[in-house]
Amino acid sequence: MANSTRLYDLMLILSTAVEEERRAKLISDVESQIAAGGGTVQRRDEWHARPLTFEISHQGEGEYHLIQFTGPTAVLDSLSHSLRIDDAVLRFRIIKVTPGTPPPPDSPPPVLTGAGSGTATGQAPAEAPIER
Repeated sequence: MANSTRLYDLMLILSTAVEEERRAKLISDVESQIAAGGGTVQRRDEWHARPLTFEISHQGEGEYHLIQFTGPTAVLDSLSHSLRIDDAVLRFRIIKVTPGTPPPPDSPPPVLTGAGSGTATGQAPAEAPIER
């Protein structure tokens, strides 16, 4: 393949239970690891603390970050390994961006309240009377 560098989105959900300095250091370390592996960070978005759809490690809230970067596929293994073993990382996902995909929005997606309730308003659905 002539061009071995590809564009990737790294979605990180960090624990809000750890101190802010540690979360900032983790983001800095991720960017350093991308650069050391021959990649470059194209975009970095912080989406702040947001409620999780379900609890992860007994936490109902996480700090979301989107890092878009280019790099060789070799950087993915080392990046995945370090994120997998860090207990400040609740979840992460690395996604290869397909050419022609629109860029991420400038603002974070809206926070949906009442996730899983089945309604767009976040209100609990009205209960139907039980027939006997």
